[in-house]
Amino acid sequence: MGRFRDALAAPGLAAIAEVKRRSPSAGDLRPNADPARLAAHFEGAGAAAVSVLVDERFGGTTADLAAARSATSLPLLAKGFFSGLDALVEAHDAEELERAVRLDAPVIGVNARNLDTFEIDRRAQLALVEQAPRDRVVVAESGIGSRAQGAEAELTGADAILVGSALMRAPDPAAKLAELISRPLVKVCGLTREEDVAAAAEAGADLAGFVLARETPRRAAGVLAVPETMLSVAVHVGEIGEEADLVQLYGRENGHRARDGVLLRNGREVARVVDRPWQEDDPRHLERAREAQGRVVLAGGLSPENVQEAIAAVQPWAVDASSSLETEPGIKDHARVRAYVEAARCS
Repeated sequence: MGRFRDALAAPGLAAIAEVKRRSPSAGDLRPNADPARLAAHFEGAGAAAVSVLVDERFGGTTADLAAARSATSLPLLAKGFFSGLDALVEAHDAEELERAVRLDAPVIGVNARNLDTFEIDRRAQLALVEQAPRDRVVVAESGIGSRAQGAEAELTGADAILVGSALMRAPDPAAKLAELISRPLVKVCGLTREEDVAAAAEAGADLAGFVLARETPRRAAGVLAVPETMLSVAVHVGEIGEEADLVQLYGRENGHRARDGVLLRNGREVARVVDRPWQEDDPRHLERAREAQGRVVLAGGLSPENVQEAIAAVQPWAVDASSSLETEPGIKDHARVRAYVEAARCS
């Protein structure tokens, strides 16, 4: 268990890629899945470990585990019913989480799926992840199909995600895995219109920013709805008003925002926002961001033309652009939004 636990406890969000041919809820997913081939490809895509369903209800056998072992050196998780082995202990509710903690389980999987109805409840899952002790390795299982959903689990306190169905349904499972764990996240800020939110989502952005501070010409009337592939971010200066999935908060200095800010989830700081001074340039901006500790959201002056260079210099957790993507304050140029997201992804 030490090697398995250590692989998941490394810095950043780890991923357990799962091999399963079918599920009781979804039916056939990838009936002809080759565990050896998939395990090798998952290792190449950045998986921290591979889970193999050996339960016949999922179309698996113990031979699949042996096949996966022949193709990868990653830690393997055999999912089935065993005794006498190290285990990832699953929890579906508060009572099961408490039991896992009492059992002193070093790795706890918090599953979003209700085993009675097979329905996914990610809100309940995230609440349990938030309650889990920080001295355990916590894995968010089920219901993760986008980079934003994985990032939300990460910000809630998950050390890793376990993804099966989303990978098995993808035309290229390894490419889907690489997509889910890739960084930086891409934020399009200063959104005020539904059509611009849709354009950002279609381009592949992960975070949708709505500036609610009174002193900006791109102030939004409120936080708009976003698709499941994105998280909404309410941007405030001085004090928090309307909330969203995340809050980006700056202090107020001399009637405008302070230089840097913080990213909050449920009032808890989860990342630092490293920005430029208000309406000023700073030749040390990228150097300052590179020196910052923890998760860094890089903001200030980013555009389709320079975002690749900025990412290479800083390696941030997320990048944030607004005014460079506009035709006028609050109105996005959809072609530039696409170019910005594409440039960030190609870095």
